[in-house]
Amino acid sequence: MNRPLRWFDLFTVNIYFLALTTLSQTMTPLVVPLLVQQFVGEAQQGTFYGTTRLWTLMVALLVQALMGMLSDRHRSSWGRRRPFILIGTLADFVFIVLIGFTAGMEGMTGFWALFILLILLQISSNTAQAAAQGLIPDLVPEEKRGLYSGAKSLLEVPIPLILVAFTIGKLIAAGHMWSGLFVAMGIVLFALLVTMFAPERPAQESPPPFDWAPLIRLFLMTAVFTLIILGCGWVVRQAGQIIAMRQVSAAMLLGTMGLLGLIAISIAVVVGIVLSVRLGLGQEARNNPSFTWWVVNRLSYLVGSTNLASFVVYFLQGKLGLAREQAAGPASQLIMFIGLFILILAIPSGWLADKLGRKPLVIFSGLVATIGTIIIIFAPNLTVIYIGGVIVGVATGVFYTANWALGTEIVPQSEAGKYLGISNLAGAGAGAVGAYIGGPIADLITRHLPDTPGLGYILLFAIYASLFLFSIFAVSRVKLQKSAQ
Repeated sequence: MNRPLRWFDLFTVNIYFLALTTLSQTMTPLVVPLLVQQFVGEAQQGTFYGTTRLWTLMVALLVQALMGMLSDRHRSSWGRRRPFILIGTLADFVFIVLIGFTAGMEGMTGFWALFILLILLQISSNTAQAAAQGLIPDLVPEEKRGLYSGAKSLLEVPIPLILVAFTIGKLIAAGHMWSGLFVAMGIVLFALLVTMFAPERPAQESPPPFDWAPLIRLFLMTAVFTLIILGCGWVVRQAGQIIAMRQVSAAMLLGTMGLLGLIAISIAVVVGIVLSVRLGLGQEARNNPSFTWWVVNRLSYLVGSTNLASFVVYFLQGKLGLAREQAAGPASQLIMFIGLFILILAIPSGWLADKLGRKPLVIFSGLVATIGTIIIIFAPNLTVIYIGGVIVGVATGVFYTANWALGTEIVPQSEAGKYLGISNLAGAGAGAVGAYIGGPIADLITRHLPDTPGLGYILLFAIYASLFLFSIFAVSRVKLQKSAQ
């Protein structure tokens, strides 16, 4: 039997989420954009960065589901979860070091080496993450899960963002990428060692027969969603080449590509979610259209918020004239501000959602995020960009709580796990949709309008602002009647 929980188990059970966020906030907005830029140049950086985001996120979605199922069934003297966390983390260290060595490479050889290593890093880190997510359900009784979930939120959001901003971000900004990677690995190692003291014991019961159906269903949903993203991205690239060859005016190029990008991303969001939900739910999807629109609302908003962070290094380089690594420090500071307000407003927005209703707050989030993004776009200096980032953080903090509360209201209570599990596609799809389709648009503008540095990313941020508004339309289609049980 597991030993009784003690006060320090708030950390042994949850501290690995500190490692996960530290690693993701080091690699995704800081290290990977700079390496991609080094390998392919500024004229193609958005396209190739978008390619890495699409394939790494889709791999992450599948690996996390598979490893979660395998760890559920694992039987060892060390428990179900900790072996997966240990093996995944040790593999992380190998791939992080190899990614560091790619900084000495050049051209497409360097890019493809980085691409393969990022895929492998997603496999290893999601092996560990899938197992870590099972610790609270495994070890914590119902009456304490709220407390443990609160500790998880604290360790998952503000603390790692602060650590990255004041340590890793500064090191990378000073040109010390290896030092930044070693600090990140040190934080991950510390979290791993503490997690190994979680009060986990071998499971006594025999595992049920392996059910392949959920994994096959997820694979099909992911494949369909990926094909739709690839198709929309291909159309945007082909249309962009045709429009650019006609030598249209700068205003026409910006307006046409902006509208085309918004339409393509919106189609990928709506069509991808509609088909994926129907694959996952079958006839139930037609009986509960509000669920589909709720996932569309969630994905539309997350495309905007996720990719503002993903492309912030490139945006700051162009907007403020910062050279390469110099943008890493301000980028991590901006992401930290957003993360802090997400945490600060999580509980108050839950209270407001109960008092004012979920839909009004979700609509409020979309409007405020749009305003914050517009401020970022037109900001004359870094201080005003930070102000815009804080406003987006306020909106996102409200959105996370209000949107999730709305989702729990419209799904059938007897099948809430199945429905809300399908919504994970929105979280993974956000980075893939916005980066894969949006990146080539920024590159096209950069190549054809080189006299205005950063204009491609200003246009891209304007598209993301429009997606915040589109999320408002999507939530307006959600009906609040309770779903059939």
